[in-house]
Amino acid sequence: MPSQCSCCWGLWPSSAGRTRANARRRVRPPARCRSPSPARPTAGRVRCGKRCSSQTPPRARRASHGVRIVAEQPGTAIDAQGLTAGPVFDLTADNTSIEGVVLRNCVATGILLRARHLHLQSSVVESCDVGVDVAENASDILLEHNRFTNDRVGVRFTASNRNTVVIGNTFLQDKDAGLWAVRGTADGRGGAIGVRENHFIADGSGVVAGNVGLLVERNEFANARDAAIHLIGAGAVIRGNQIRSGTAMGIVAENAGETVIDSNELEQFATYAIMVRGSGNALVRANRIHNCGYGLAFVLGDPRRPSSAVGNTIIEPKFNGIDVLGDSPILRHNQVLRPHAFALHVLDYQTPGGQTFAARPFLEGNNFRADAVQTPEDLQMPDSQMRAAARRQ
Repeated sequence: MPSQCSCCWGLWPSSAGRTRANARRRVRPPARCRSPSPARPTAGRVRCGKRCSSQTPPRARRASHGVRIVAEQPGTAIDAQGLTAGPVFDLTADNTSIEGVVLRNCVATGILLRARHLHLQSSVVESCDVGVDVAENASDILLEHNRFTNDRVGVRFTASNRNTVVIGNTFLQDKDAGLWAVRGTADGRGGAIGVRENHFIADGSGVVAGNVGLLVERNEFANARDAAIHLIGAGAVIRGNQIRSGTAMGIVAENAGETVIDSNELEQFATYAIMVRGSGNALVRANRIHNCGYGLAFVLGDPRRPSSAVGNTIIEPKFNGIDVLGDSPILRHNQVLRPHAFALHVLDYQTPGGQTFAARPFLEGNNFRADAVQTPEDLQMPDSQMRAAARRQ
Protein backbone atom coordinates (compact mmCIF):
# COMPACT_ATOMS: atom_id res chain seq x y z
CA MET A 1 0.00 0.00 0.00
CA PRO A 2 1.49 3.42 -0.91
CA SER A 3 2.12 6.11 1.64
CA GLN A 4 -0.38 8.90 2.00
CA CYS A 5 -0.11 12.49 0.83
CA SER A 6 0.02 15.74 2.77
CA CYS A 7 -3.77 15.95 2.98
CA CYS A 8 -4.12 12.50 4.57
CA TRP A 9 -1.18 12.17 6.91
CA GLY A 10 -1.80 9.87 9.81
CA LEU A 11 -5.04 8.46 8.42
CA TRP A 12 -3.66 5.20 7.09
CA PRO A 13 -0.45 3.14 7.42
CA SER A 14 2.72 4.69 6.07
CA SER A 15 6.37 5.17 6.85
CA ALA A 16 5.49 8.41 8.63
CA GLY A 17 2.73 7.12 10.86
CA ARG A 18 0.06 4.47 11.25
CA THR A 19 -3.59 4.31 12.17
CA ARG A 20 -4.95 1.32 14.07
CA ALA A 21 -8.63 0.63 13.78
CA ASN A 22 -10.15 -2.65 14.89
CA ALA A 23 -8.76 -5.83 13.44
CA ARG A 24 -11.69 -6.35 11.10
CA ARG A 25 -11.42 -3.06 9.28
CA ARG A 26 -8.41 -1.44 7.67
CA VAL A 27 -8.65 2.30 7.15
CA ARG A 28 -8.03 3.23 3.52
CA PRO A 29 -7.30 6.66 2.12
CA PRO A 30 -9.99 8.48 0.16
CA ALA A 31 -9.86 8.10 -3.61
CA ARG A 32 -8.42 11.59 -4.10
CA CYS A 33 -5.29 10.54 -2.20
CA ARG A 34 -4.44 7.27 -3.93
CA SER A 35 -1.26 8.01 -5.75
CA PRO A 36 -0.39 5.94 -8.86
CA SER A 37 3.15 5.61 -7.58
CA PRO A 38 4.38 5.01 -4.04
CA ALA A 39 5.43 8.07 -2.09
CA ARG A 40 8.79 8.28 -0.43
CA PRO A 41 9.53 10.02 2.83
CA THR A 42 11.77 13.04 2.34
CA ALA A 43 13.31 15.02 5.20
CA GLY A 44 10.75 13.67 7.61
CA ARG A 45 7.79 14.42 5.36
CA VAL A 46 5.61 12.21 3.19
CA ARG A 47 4.64 13.39 -0.26
CA CYS A 48 2.62 11.92 -3.10
CA GLY A 49 1.54 12.77 -6.63
CA LYS A 50 -0.27 15.86 -7.88
CA ARG A 51 -3.63 14.10 -7.83
CA CYS A 52 -3.91 14.76 -4.10
CA SER A 53 -5.96 17.78 -3.15
CA SER A 54 -4.83 19.79 -0.13
CA GLN A 55 -8.04 21.78 -0.32
CA THR A 56 -10.08 19.13 1.49
CA PRO A 57 -9.28 18.55 5.16
CA PRO A 58 -8.89 14.95 6.32
CA ARG A 59 -11.23 13.27 8.76
CA ALA A 60 -10.41 10.55 11.23
CA ARG A 61 -12.15 7.33 10.25
CA ARG A 62 -14.70 5.87 12.67
CA ALA A 63 -14.07 2.41 14.08
CA SER A 64 -15.88 0.53 16.81
CA HIS A 65 -12.83 0.56 19.10
CA GLY A 66 -11.54 3.98 18.12
CA VAL A 67 -8.59 5.26 16.11
CA ARG A 68 -4.93 5.41 17.04
CA ILE A 69 -2.41 7.59 15.20
CA VAL A 70 1.23 7.01 16.10
CA ALA A 71 4.38 8.41 14.50
CA GLU A 72 6.81 5.54 13.95
CA GLN A 73 9.90 7.66 13.37
CA PRO A 74 11.01 10.51 15.65
CA GLY A 75 10.92 13.86 13.88
CA THR A 76 8.35 12.85 11.29
CA ALA A 77 6.33 15.99 10.51
CA ILE A 78 3.01 16.86 8.96
CA ASP A 79 3.41 20.15 7.11
CA ALA A 80 -0.06 21.57 6.48
CA GLN A 81 0.93 24.69 4.58
CA GLY A 82 -0.91 23.44 1.49
CA LEU A 83 -4.22 23.26 3.37
CA THR A 84 -5.83 26.67 2.88
CA ALA A 85 -8.90 26.22 5.10
CA GLY A 86 -10.35 23.96 7.76
CA PRO A 87 -8.67 21.76 10.36
CA VAL A 88 -5.95 19.28 9.50
CA PHE A 89 -7.58 16.64 11.72
CA ASP A 90 -11.35 16.85 12.22
CA LEU A 91 -12.02 14.25 14.91
CA THR A 92 -15.66 13.18 15.07
CA ALA A 93 -15.02 9.59 16.23
CA ASP A 94 -14.89 8.69 19.91
CA ASN A 95 -11.81 7.07 21.42
CA THR A 96 -9.04 8.71 19.42
CA SER A 97 -5.38 8.58 20.42
CA ILE A 98 -2.61 10.63 18.79
CA GLU A 99 0.98 10.09 19.86
CA GLY A 100 4.34 11.47 18.75
CA VAL A 101 3.01 13.49 15.81
CA VAL A 102 4.57 16.80 14.70
CA LEU A 103 2.04 19.12 13.06
CA ARG A 104 3.01 22.52 11.72
CA ASN A 105 2.02 25.45 9.51
CA CYS A 106 -1.77 25.15 9.84
CA VAL A 107 -3.56 28.16 8.39
CA ALA A 108 -6.56 27.31 10.57
CA THR A 109 -6.81 24.61 13.26
CA GLY A 110 -4.44 21.72 13.73
CA ILE A 111 -6.83 19.36 15.57
CA LEU A 112 -10.57 19.98 15.89
CA LEU A 113 -12.18 17.71 18.48
CA ARG A 114 -15.93 17.09 18.31
CA ALA A 115 -16.17 13.77 20.14
CA ARG A 116 -15.40 12.01 23.41
CA HIS A 117 -12.22 10.40 24.69
CA LEU A 118 -9.23 12.06 23.04
CA HIS A 119 -5.71 11.29 24.26
CA LEU A 120 -3.06 13.54 22.70
CA GLN A 121 0.43 12.90 23.99
CA SER A 122 4.08 13.58 23.21
CA SER A 123 3.18 15.57 20.11
CA VAL A 124 4.19 18.98 18.76
CA VAL A 125 1.86 21.56 17.23
CA GLU A 126 3.62 24.64 15.94
CA SER A 127 2.92 27.70 13.80
CA CYS A 128 -0.84 27.08 13.60
CA ASP A 129 -3.72 29.47 14.14
CA VAL A 130 -5.18 27.21 16.85
CA GLY A 131 -3.33 24.07 17.89
CA VAL A 132 -6.19 22.07 19.44
CA ASP A 133 -9.76 23.38 19.29
CA VAL A 134 -12.18 21.57 21.62
CA ALA A 135 -15.86 21.85 20.74
CA GLU A 136 -18.57 22.25 23.35
CA ASN A 137 -19.85 18.68 22.95
CA ALA A 138 -16.45 17.06 23.54
CA SER A 139 -15.54 15.41 26.84
CA ASP A 140 -13.09 13.01 28.52
CA ILE A 141 -9.96 14.64 27.13
CA LEU A 142 -6.34 14.15 28.16
CA LEU A 143 -3.63 16.39 26.69
CA GLU A 144 -0.26 15.46 28.18
CA HIS A 145 3.41 16.09 27.48
CA ASN A 146 2.82 18.00 24.24
CA ARG A 147 4.48 21.16 22.98
CA PHE A 148 2.53 24.06 21.47
CA THR A 149 4.93 26.54 19.90
CA ASN A 150 4.40 29.78 18.00
CA ASP A 151 0.67 29.22 17.51
CA ARG A 152 -1.82 32.05 17.84
CA VAL A 153 -3.59 29.96 20.51
CA GLY A 154 -2.20 26.65 21.69
CA VAL A 155 -5.38 25.01 23.08
CA ARG A 156 -8.88 26.51 22.97
CA PHE A 157 -11.95 25.47 24.95
CA THR A 158 -15.46 26.88 24.50
CA ALA A 159 -17.11 25.17 27.48
CA SER A 160 -16.42 23.34 30.73
CA ASN A 161 -15.73 20.00 29.07
CA ARG A 162 -16.24 17.14 31.52
CA ASN A 163 -13.35 14.95 32.68
CA THR A 164 -10.74 17.03 30.89
CA VAL A 165 -7.11 17.45 31.96
CA VAL A 166 -4.25 19.44 30.42
CA ILE A 167 -1.07 18.27 32.16
CA GLY A 168 2.67 18.46 31.64
CA ASN A 169 2.57 20.43 28.38
CA THR A 170 4.80 23.28 27.22
CA PHE A 171 3.27 26.41 25.67
CA LEU A 172 6.04 28.46 24.08
CA GLN A 173 5.69 31.84 22.36
CA ASP A 174 2.00 31.43 21.53
CA LYS A 175 0.97 34.86 20.26
CA ASP A 176 -2.41 35.44 21.95
CA ALA A 177 -2.48 32.75 24.62
CA GLY A 178 -1.18 29.31 25.43
CA LEU A 179 -4.61 28.22 26.67
CA TRP A 180 -7.87 30.05 25.90
CA ALA A 181 -11.12 29.07 27.68
CA VAL A 182 -13.77 31.76 27.16
CA ARG A 183 -17.51 31.80 26.53
CA GLY A 184 -20.02 34.66 26.53
CA THR A 185 -22.16 33.50 29.45
CA ALA A 186 -21.52 31.39 32.53
CA ASP A 187 -21.38 27.65 31.91
CA GLY A 188 -23.73 25.96 34.37
CA ARG A 189 -22.84 22.35 33.61
CA GLY A 190 -20.47 22.05 36.56
CA GLY A 191 -17.04 20.49 36.65
CA ALA A 192 -13.78 22.20 35.82
CA ILE A 193 -11.04 21.65 33.28
CA GLY A 194 -7.83 20.73 35.09
CA VAL A 195 -4.74 22.65 33.96
CA ARG A 196 -1.81 21.25 35.93
CA GLU A 197 1.97 21.18 35.86
CA ASN A 198 2.36 22.92 32.51
CA HIS A 199 5.01 25.41 31.42
CA PHE A 200 3.87 28.69 29.83
CA ILE A 201 6.89 30.55 28.47
CA ALA A 202 6.97 33.89 26.60
CA ASP A 203 3.33 33.70 25.44
CA GLY A 204 1.08 36.72 24.90
CA SER A 205 -0.82 35.45 27.95
CA GLY A 206 -0.35 32.03 29.45
CA VAL A 207 -4.04 31.47 30.25
CA VAL A 208 -7.07 33.55 29.22
CA ALA A 209 -10.28 32.33 30.87
CA GLY A 210 -13.83 33.52 31.40
CA ASN A 211 -17.12 31.80 32.26
CA VAL A 212 -15.54 28.36 31.86
CA GLY A 213 -14.83 26.19 34.88
CA LEU A 214 -11.06 26.04 35.15
CA LEU A 215 -8.68 24.81 37.85
CA VAL A 216 -5.19 26.16 37.15
CA GLU A 217 -2.70 24.72 39.63
CA ARG A 218 1.01 23.97 39.97
CA ASN A 219 1.94 25.52 36.63
CA GLU A 220 4.94 27.67 35.76
CA PHE A 221 4.48 30.98 33.94
CA ALA A 222 7.40 33.08 32.72
CA ASN A 223 7.98 36.18 30.58
CA ALA A 224 4.42 36.76 29.35
CA ARG A 225 4.03 39.87 27.22
CA ASP A 226 0.58 40.66 28.64
CA ALA A 227 -0.89 39.33 31.88
CA ALA A 228 0.41 35.84 32.62
CA ILE A 229 -3.16 34.87 33.63
CA HIS A 230 -6.06 37.01 32.40
CA LEU A 231 -9.52 36.25 33.79
CA ILE A 232 -12.39 37.97 31.99
CA GLY A 233 -15.32 36.20 33.60
CA ALA A 234 -16.25 33.87 36.43
CA GLY A 235 -15.39 30.24 36.97
CA ALA A 236 -11.63 30.04 37.57
CA VAL A 237 -9.53 28.86 40.50
CA ILE A 238 -5.85 29.85 40.27
CA ARG A 239 -3.85 27.95 42.88
CA GLY A 240 -0.26 27.08 43.68
CA ASN A 241 1.39 28.46 40.54
CA GLN A 242 4.86 29.97 40.02
CA ILE A 243 4.45 33.19 38.05
CA ARG A 244 7.42 35.40 37.22
CA SER A 245 8.99 38.01 35.01
CA GLY A 246 6.73 40.18 32.90
CA THR A 247 6.50 43.75 31.66
CA ALA A 248 2.76 43.86 32.42
CA MET A 249 0.89 42.13 35.28
CA GLY A 250 0.89 38.68 36.82
CA ILE A 251 -2.84 37.96 37.29
CA VAL A 252 -5.66 40.22 36.12
CA ALA A 253 -9.26 39.41 37.10
CA GLU A 254 -11.85 41.55 35.29
CA ASN A 255 -15.58 41.08 35.88
CA ALA A 256 -14.52 37.79 37.44
CA GLY A 257 -16.99 37.14 40.23
CA GLU A 258 -16.33 34.25 42.62
CA THR A 259 -12.75 33.88 41.36
CA VAL A 260 -10.24 32.28 43.74
CA ILE A 261 -6.55 33.27 43.53
CA ASP A 262 -4.83 31.19 46.18
CA SER A 263 -1.28 30.30 47.28
CA ASN A 264 0.55 31.52 44.19
CA GLU A 265 4.07 32.92 44.13
CA LEU A 266 4.62 35.98 41.94
CA GLU A 267 7.86 37.84 41.34
CA GLN A 268 9.52 40.37 39.05
CA PHE A 269 6.53 42.09 37.47
CA ALA A 270 6.93 45.68 36.35
CA THR A 271 3.44 46.76 37.47
CA TYR A 272 0.87 44.85 39.56
CA ALA A 273 1.32 41.28 40.66
CA ILE A 274 -2.47 40.83 41.05
CA MET A 275 -5.23 43.22 39.97
CA VAL A 276 -8.93 42.61 40.66
CA ARG A 277 -11.08 44.98 38.63
CA GLY A 278 -14.86 45.28 38.39
CA SER A 279 -15.32 41.97 40.21
CA GLY A 280 -17.49 40.84 43.11
CA ASN A 281 -16.76 38.28 45.80
CA ALA A 282 -13.30 37.40 44.50
CA LEU A 283 -10.91 35.81 47.00
CA VAL A 284 -7.17 36.61 46.94
CA ARG A 285 -5.60 34.43 49.62
CA ALA A 286 -2.15 33.35 50.85
CA ASN A 287 -0.23 34.60 47.84
CA ARG A 288 3.44 35.54 48.16
CA ILE A 289 4.59 38.52 46.10
CA HIS A 290 8.09 39.90 45.90
CA ASN A 291 10.16 42.25 43.78
CA CYS A 292 7.20 43.66 41.81
CA GLY A 293 6.25 47.24 41.02
CA TYR A 294 3.06 46.93 43.10
CA GLY A 295 1.49 44.08 45.05
CA LEU A 296 -2.33 43.99 44.92
CA ALA A 297 -4.92 46.31 43.40
CA PHE A 298 -8.69 46.41 43.89
CA VAL A 299 -10.40 48.70 41.38
CA LEU A 300 -14.10 49.65 41.06
CA GLY A 301 -15.55 46.47 42.54
CA ASP A 302 -19.11 45.64 43.55
CA PRO A 303 -19.76 47.18 47.01
CA ARG A 304 -22.64 44.76 47.61
CA ARG A 305 -20.35 41.77 47.03
CA PRO A 306 -16.92 42.87 48.28
CA SER A 307 -13.83 40.95 47.31
CA SER A 308 -11.35 39.80 49.97
CA ALA A 309 -7.58 39.68 50.38
CA VAL A 310 -6.58 37.37 53.22
CA GLY A 311 -3.16 36.31 54.45
CA ASN A 312 -1.09 37.62 51.53
CA THR A 313 2.58 38.55 51.93
CA ILE A 314 4.03 41.36 49.80
CA ILE A 315 7.78 41.83 50.08
CA GLU A 316 9.61 44.99 49.05
CA PRO A 317 7.35 46.37 46.31
CA LYS A 318 8.98 49.15 44.31
CA PHE A 319 5.95 51.37 44.94
CA ASN A 320 2.75 50.55 46.90
CA GLY A 321 1.91 47.24 48.49
CA ILE A 322 -1.89 47.37 48.12
CA ASP A 323 -3.80 49.93 46.04
CA VAL A 324 -7.55 50.41 46.50
CA LEU A 325 -9.31 52.67 43.97
CA GLY A 326 -13.06 53.20 44.16
CA ASP A 327 -13.54 49.83 45.84
CA SER A 328 -14.26 48.50 49.33
CA PRO A 329 -12.57 45.12 49.69
CA ILE A 330 -12.07 43.19 52.92
CA LEU A 331 -8.37 43.14 53.86
CA ARG A 332 -7.45 40.68 56.62
CA HIS A 333 -4.09 39.50 57.97
CA ASN A 334 -1.99 40.74 55.06
CA GLN A 335 1.66 41.75 55.41
CA VAL A 336 3.48 44.41 53.40
CA LEU A 337 7.18 44.37 54.17
CA ARG A 338 9.62 47.15 53.24
CA PRO A 339 7.48 49.02 50.69
CA HIS A 340 9.27 51.78 48.81
CA ALA A 341 6.11 53.92 48.94
CA PHE A 342 2.88 53.05 50.82
CA ALA A 343 1.86 49.72 52.29
CA LEU A 344 -1.79 50.66 51.64
CA HIS A 345 -2.92 53.37 49.23
CA VAL A 346 -6.68 54.10 49.29
CA LEU A 347 -8.37 56.51 46.87
CA ASP A 348 -11.88 57.44 45.85
CA TYR A 349 -12.48 57.52 42.12
CA GLN A 350 -14.34 60.30 40.33
CA THR A 351 -15.54 59.86 36.76
CA PRO A 352 -15.24 62.68 34.20
CA GLY A 353 -19.00 63.16 34.65
CA GLY A 354 -18.58 63.83 38.35
CA GLN A 355 -19.78 60.52 39.81
CA THR A 356 -17.73 59.41 42.81
CA PHE A 357 -16.97 55.81 43.76
CA ALA A 358 -15.91 55.73 47.38
CA ALA A 359 -13.05 53.56 48.58
CA ARG A 360 -13.76 52.18 52.05
CA PRO A 361 -11.83 48.96 52.66
CA PHE A 362 -12.47 46.93 55.79
CA LEU A 363 -9.18 46.35 57.65
CA GLU A 364 -8.46 43.64 60.21
CA GLY A 365 -5.19 42.27 61.55
CA ASN A 366 -2.93 43.55 58.77
CA ASN A 367 0.77 44.29 59.23
CA PHE A 368 0.97 47.87 57.91
CA ARG A 369 3.04 50.62 59.49
CA ALA A 370 0.83 53.53 60.51
CA ASP A 371 2.89 56.01 58.47
CA ALA A 372 2.70 53.76 55.38
CA VAL A 373 -1.07 54.05 54.86
CA GLN A 374 -2.54 56.74 52.62
CA THR A 375 -6.31 57.34 52.53
CA PRO A 376 -8.63 59.64 50.54
CA GLU A 377 -8.35 62.24 53.30
CA ASP A 378 -4.60 62.52 52.63
CA LEU A 379 -4.85 63.37 48.92
CA GLN A 380 -6.94 65.56 46.66
CA MET A 381 -6.35 63.66 43.39
CA PRO A 382 -5.67 60.01 42.52
CA ASP A 383 -2.33 59.34 40.93
CA SER A 384 -2.05 58.83 37.18
CA GLN A 385 -1.38 55.09 37.20
CA MET A 386 -4.43 54.35 39.30
CA ARG A 387 -6.60 56.54 37.05
CA ALA A 388 -5.34 54.68 34.01
CA ALA A 389 -6.20 51.34 35.62
CA ALA A 390 -9.77 52.48 36.25
CA ARG A 391 -10.23 53.84 32.73
CA ARG A 392 -9.36 50.44 31.27
CA GLN A 393 -12.42 49.01 33.01
